[in-house]
Amino acid sequence: MKKERTLFGLGIWVAILPFLGFPDSWRKILFVISGILIICLASLFRNQYKKQFISKQTESNMHPFLDNIENL
Repeated sequence: MKKERTLFGLGIWVAILPFLGFPDSWRKILFVISGILIICLASLFRNQYKKQFISKQTESNMHPFLDNIENL
């Protein structure tokens, strides 16, 4: 849940950043840093999704009574 909150906070930050009155050079740097953080969070979400997807696939492929079905 912490990653979701961080992503939400970064979204708010990016939305209000142009209106905060930073000089143009600072604003560009802050946008780049914010973008890098969003990319890192997106990769963490992707890795977490892949782990869950793979574990669900392996669970669905496990059939405890498969030997009994094949013998019939």
